[in-house]
Amino acid sequence: MKISVLEASNYFKGLLLLIRKDRKISQIETELMKRIGKTLGFEKEFCDGAIRDILANEFIEDTPPEFSTKELALKFIKDGFSVAFADNEFDPSEEQWLRFTAERNSIEPEVFSREQEIAAKRMTSLVHLEVDDLTVMYS
Repeated sequence: MKISVLEASNYFKGLLLLIRKDRKISQIETELMKRIGKTLGFEKEFCDGAIRDILANEFIEDTPPEFSTKELALKFIKDGFSVAFADNEFDPSEEQWLRFTAERNSIEPEVFSREQEIAAKRMTSLVHLEVDDLTVMYS
């Protein structure tokens, strides 16, 4: 799936907002975010700084992303679950934020629940991230 630079930015920012929900960022969350940032074409230094600063940066609006397609939104939700479950803790604020993101992108509640169950079963066995299937289009 090909996406724009703006959508790639929203995807990365949205996952950053998610990892700050529980007010701590684990090592595995950091590694996943670096992997996601690299896949989306962002410079290592940018990703490192964004991850490092997300907890303290209160100027970033905490609005869940809205994507141009339902397919991309579902990929984001799946990756959100993977990232949220990566530290073996799924904070209620992470769930609430992902649920709001799903609603904002017209993802049906039963689809959301199914994806949450799948993610909970696999927990840290993160063999595949949905972001791996995305290609950023530079105009």
